[in-house]
Order: sequence, then C-alpha cells, then structure tokens
Amino acid sequence: MPWNNQSGGKNGGPWGGGDGPWGGGPNRPNPWGGGPQKGPDPQNSPDLEELLRKSQDKLKRVFPRKGGPGGPGNNGTGGGFRGIGGRGLALGLVAAAVVYGLTGFYRVGPGELGVELVLGQYQGTTQPGLNYNWPYPFGEVFTPDVLMVREINIGNRGEGRDVPEESLMLTGDENIVDVDFKVQWRISDPANFLFNVENPEATVKQVAESAMREVVGGKNIQPILTQEREQIEQDVQALMQSTLDEYGAGVQVSQVQMQKVDPPEEVIAAFRDVQAARADQERFQNQADAFANRVVPEARGEAARIVESANAYRDQVIAEATGQADRFLSVYEEYAKAPEVVRQRIYLETMERVLAGTDKIIIDQDGGGSGVVPYLPLDRLNPTQTQSQGAR
Repeated sequence: MPWNNQSGGKNGGPWGGGDGPWGGGPNRPNPWGGGPQKGPDPQNSPDLEELLRKSQDKLKRVFPRKGGPGGPGNNGTGGGFRGIGGRGLALGLVAAAVVYGLTGFYRVGPGELGVELVLGQYQGTTQPGLNYNWPYPFGEVFTPDVLMVREINIGNRGEGRDVPEESLMLTGDENIVDVDFKVQWRISDPANFLFNVENPEATVKQVAESAMREVVGGKNIQPILTQEREQIEQDVQALMQSTLDEYGAGVQVSQVQMQKVDPPEEVIAAFRDVQAARADQERFQNQADAFANRVVPEARGEAARIVESANAYRDQVIAEATGQADRFLSVYEEYAKAPEVVRQRIYLETMERVLAGTDKIIIDQDGGGSGVVPYLPLDRLNPTQTQSQGAR
C-alpha cells in the first residue's frame, strides 16, 4: 500500500526519506524546508512514514477491527483500517490547506496602506479594508500609517534637556548660535519608505540637522536672531525635501519650526546687551524720522505761505501803481483840455478832504472887525437826530 510501505529502501514511498519526488534526500530537497533551519539537525528528525505508522497504531487501539485477527479485510496486515485512515488523513490535509489559505486575508486600517510582498518582491499597495495576499512564508504585508504626522526634535529632548552637539552651529560671520527646532513629516510613498532607506526616522533627523547647518552657515548671526527666522525655516524645509527625494525615502516634510535661537550660554548676557543697544538705536532712529517727517512738511508749508504772501503783495502794489498812473493820465488829459477848471476843481476837492475832519472857522479878510464870520453848524442843532442818522 502507498501509505504503509515497510520496505525501507532508497525510494521509500511518497513520504519516505529517500530521493523520491517528496523525499528529503540530498538530490531532491524537501519543498517545505530548503532554507537555513534552527534547532535539531533535520537528518536526525523522525521520518514522516514512521509518524504515520505511530498514528495508525493509536487509531487501531481506539477503533476495533471487524472480523478479528483473521477476518475479512484484515489478512494479518490491517489493510481495511489503513484505507479508512488514509481518507481521514487526506481530509485533514485538505482542511489544513484551506485554513492555511485563509491566513492570507489581512485588514488595512483607516489611514494605512498595505504593502504586499511575494517571495520578497514588491507587488503593490492596497487600500484600507479587507485584502488578500499569499500566506506566510510566501507572502508578507506591511501596513504603515501614511496619515499620521510624525515629529522629530533636534537640539533638545524636552523638559529643558539640551543636546549641544546637535544645536550649536557656526554662522556665516564665524559666530556660534544655539538653534533648537522640530521637524514634522509623514509617509508619502510607503514602498520607498519601507525598502529604500534602512532607518527612515534616523535619516530624516540627520538630513534635518545637516540642512539647518547649511542654511545657518550661509547667514550672519544678527538676521538669524531677529527677522529672518521664517525664511530660514522655509529654506531648511525645501532643502530637506530635495535631499530626501534624492534618497527616495518616501517622506513628505510638512513643517520646520525653530523653537529657540540664542547665542551660546557663555556669551548670552553680552549678546542681550548688544541687542538692547541695537533696539535703542532703532528707537532713536525712528523718533528722529518721526520728528523729521513732522517738521519738514511744516517748514515747507510755511515757506510756501510766505512765497504766496510775497507774490500777493507784489501783485497788489503793481495793481495800485498801475491804477494811480492810469488816474493821473486821465486827470492830465482833462487838465490839458481846461487847465483853469481842473486846477479849481482839484483845489476844492483837496480842501474838502483836508477840512472834512476839522472844526470849521470862516474868516473874512475884507470885512471889518475881527474878520471872523459867525458860523452856525447845522449838524449840531439837533444832536439826537444827527446821531440817529449816523447810526443808520
């Protein structure tokens, strides 16, 4: 029978230990092993047929045989029972194969991607949900979280624990600056992340430190401490991303944030004094600019007002002189026509202007006596009426 070959020859049945197609001899390796094994030597392990014989012996003791030792189907060899055991073994093997095949199902959680390998070769990625791949050891699946944002601190370990060998950097003007910063990143390509770089987190940290040193090394210390921190963060992020893309690391840098930027602790007091002096300088400069911005427009406005007043006075004087000249010419033209009349008229008008505001006394030189002609001012006869007329 194929399940109970007791010959012990070189080709001892399909499960024997010889050189047959399922044997474990030197010419045909066992398909279920083949690799380096740990533990006892495979050559000293019990033979599969021997294990089957022991199992059959146990079943014989559990199930009684029909017909006795010499009954039908026995013939002293137990062939009928062996047929029943072979069918059970076949069913057991089928069930084991089914169970083994079901182990290939795997679940990819939310935010994860499945990376499938078959015989060590990358096959592709799968989306969240229930998926299938070849069972172990033929297939293998990794499920990295591609949505989780990871964070690396450089220069400190939290709770005030500084790491000077990471944070102390040399600037472009040969000063030393203490920079603590953090980098946030996530997985963009899970296959590259798993297989292209041996230690992705350590790689991201080393690239971040190198990029920060390169950017800081190209700038002076004063802009680093004051107004160029945001620009430095953007430059470091861009440099990190380009470097990681060259490595094929499958990493996306989300943010670079500088947490502390100070001079070394030994000289920080002197640097703070310098910063205070620079702040005072800027404050005084701003005050001077504000004063200049207020005084200069006022001075310019006053100058413009004076110029305009001078121009107006000039125009006024010219206009008055022109008017007087025109008046004189018009009088002269009339004088040339009738000199006596014009002279008499000018005399009377002049006397009217001169005597308009004085008390009047009339003297008659031809008369006798004192020569004073009594004069009755008519405007003083009724002072009340005169005042009312003047008010109107």
